[in-house]
Amino acid sequence: MIKLVLLIPTLDHSGAEKQFSLLATRLPRNEFDVHAVTLTRGGPYESMIQGAGVRLTNLNKRMKFDPLALWRLRSLLEAERPDILHSWIFAANAYGRLIAGKRGRPRVVVSERCVDSWKSPWQLWLDRKQIGRTTRLVGNSQSVTAFYRSLGVPPEKLAVIPNAVEVPSGPRADRDQALAEFEIPPGSRVVGFAGRLARQKRVHDIVWAMQLLKQLTDRVYLMLIGDGPERSSLTDLARHMGCEHLVRFVGHRDDAARLIGLFNVFWLASDFEGMSNSIMEAMAAAVPVVASDIPPNRELVVDGQTGFLVKVGDSVGIAQFTDRILADPALAQRLGETARERMQTNFSVERMVSLHAELYRQVLAEGQSPCAG
Repeated sequence: MIKLVLLIPTLDHSGAEKQFSLLATRLPRNEFDVHAVTLTRGGPYESMIQGAGVRLTNLNKRMKFDPLALWRLRSLLEAERPDILHSWIFAANAYGRLIAGKRGRPRVVVSERCVDSWKSPWQLWLDRKQIGRTTRLVGNSQSVTAFYRSLGVPPEKLAVIPNAVEVPSGPRADRDQALAEFEIPPGSRVVGFAGRLARQKRVHDIVWAMQLLKQLTDRVYLMLIGDGPERSSLTDLARHMGCEHLVRFVGHRDDAARLIGLFNVFWLASDFEGMSNSIMEAMAAAVPVVASDIPPNRELVVDGQTGFLVKVGDSVGIAQFTDRILADPALAQRLGETARERMQTNFSVERMVSLHAELYRQVLAEGQSPCAG
């Protein structure tokens, strides 16, 4: 039995936390003894983890650097004596490697979920300092591992395990009835975005694209799922351009995946990502995607087959490709079905879990080798 501690800052309703929870609850119980640990607090995914019978502990970190939380983590690892500590996201990666990385056991695996150009100099310095305490760094895309290779992580310590998505099954809800909640008339077409309303997402480009799209076609609305620091300026922009009556800011939604399934086209204009869970949810729901042509999006969207890619900042391209999809139902169906099939084949939860399980076996086998270290 492989003893595994999974460590993450929170269980908030976000992409990394969903992947963490899927992994924690789906690893085979006959091989893995899993203990999920949050550094700061729980969140919506607590019920999913506890409902699956997985142990869950919160270390109650209160400050950026909290010696008491470090002590609790050290005590937990000494009591548990896990074979592997697998941490996710910067704070957990820093705390986990600080406590466990200088020892032979547990083996330390860290997950990075984004091309972290946002990190401050001291955070990047700490990442570099802790390379020697890292057994494996897992990125969710080739772009993420390339970024960390540029920071000095040796290629042999890097692994890519893509995010996973659950492909919906069963009958869909009545679309017109669902859209009525947002005062969208029956028979309307909906384009949309889901994610944090933050600068990296370039949602301003999406609002501009909506302004252009409404000149090309009618009965189309834009739904923006999520919240963030850019919401006020986006509301002002929509009002300034005279398309605010066609834009629905619906805020954070626990049923975001269901709403994405109502879209005719999904939009993502980001200038950097790790691997977009929202694109994956759209593709799994057979929704065509128009997204920015950046490396992580190219790992998901096959241009012309499952959607279309445009240059970063190209609002005109977003509007033109969307108009083409809306005007051609056969094209929309072909793009959507191919996208759904791609998610089922290459990005299933079963595949993600299997790749993690194999990684854990590999790092333990290396640790047992007479030549290891």
